[in-house]
Amino acid sequence: MRRRSAGPVGAARRTGPGDEERTPGAAPAPAGDWLTLGRDGRLSLYVPTDGGLVRWTETAVGGPEWSGPHFVPVKGLTHLTVVQGSDTYVHFLGRRERERSDGRTGVDVVHAIQYQTGLAFTEWRSLGNPHRDPEQGRDLGRPLGAVAADGTVHVFVPNAHGGLALRREAPNGKWRAWEDLRGAGVDAPPACVSLAGGRLEVCAATESGVLLWRQTAPGGDFEGPQGLALRPVPGTVTALETAPERATYFWTDTGNGGVGAWREGDWPVSLGGAPTGEPCARLRTVVDGYDSVVLAGRDRDGSAVLGVGGTENEAAGFWWYALGEPCQGVPALARDGHGRVVMALVGGDGAPRVARQGAAGGLSLGRWESLGH
Repeated sequence: MRRRSAGPVGAARRTGPGDEERTPGAAPAPAGDWLTLGRDGRLSLYVPTDGGLVRWTETAVGGPEWSGPHFVPVKGLTHLTVVQGSDTYVHFLGRRERERSDGRTGVDVVHAIQYQTGLAFTEWRSLGNPHRDPEQGRDLGRPLGAVAADGTVHVFVPNAHGGLALRREAPNGKWRAWEDLRGAGVDAPPACVSLAGGRLEVCAATESGVLLWRQTAPGGDFEGPQGLALRPVPGTVTALETAPERATYFWTDTGNGGVGAWREGDWPVSLGGAPTGEPCARLRTVVDGYDSVVLAGRDRDGSAVLGVGGTENEAAGFWWYALGEPCQGVPALARDGHGRVVMALVGGDGAPRVARQGAAGGLSLGRWESLGH
């Protein structure tokens, strides 16, 4: 399949310190890291569509050509999240609705794995529902997940009581029973971060503040929730490990409407921008020799934006770039097999578009390429 050129990115502004061929219909981007780098150095991109999801894969390390779209069927999928572990396995978590024998709708969480770039998925396995009552089960939220350093998959989902439920793998590869992590007022997906030392942290915004859960040790129980006096818009929190065993959390602030950042031991910092009510994609990389954090999101006019600043040095300034590309849902960020930053988004026509970091220095992106139609 040939790429289509879609023009250059916009100008920058600073705001303060089992597959078959199938073309997808219009669908917003999934949650999580839906642009992934395989062990062989090729990128893959995943987007939900009617009856399942579609995948594109680079034909060579660094592109620019892609194969696809390849259709992966899964009926009843209402939400899709993509997460990847350090072993490069890609995990797909979904919220699924199916008609029960009594005619009512049943809801469960499903999971599948892609072990190698461009190859088939495993079968979709049901992880069930933390609620035994079908009425409560239908109020189950969107699942998100994280993969610990040892490859253990963790699935977090807001439950019908406003708390957080967890299901995770056991050391023998089987799945443990659902766990109640408690909490109140959680009605939007949390942010999960897997730290290099093996622990996980989970953060969720509520109407009254933030709840934070921390794993006591790799593979251990989660302590919390700890309440924090931060005011993110629910559903906008995301997280990134910015130092050994330390996560920085980013969100849309209810006070000034811009992006905020916080980590334990520091005061919250405003990064500017004008995001919508969704989380930003995040990536830690080196830009012009500097350890940097890159954020990608959607502006209030529905166009994609890109931000960059020093890692754990937000007070020195954070720059936002208006890209001029219509965007559905949350964009994705990754490095390709040559180490270049790649940004992906779902355009207004439902087709994915990608742009790569240019050779001119900085974080300037090259031309946007459409992968659909």
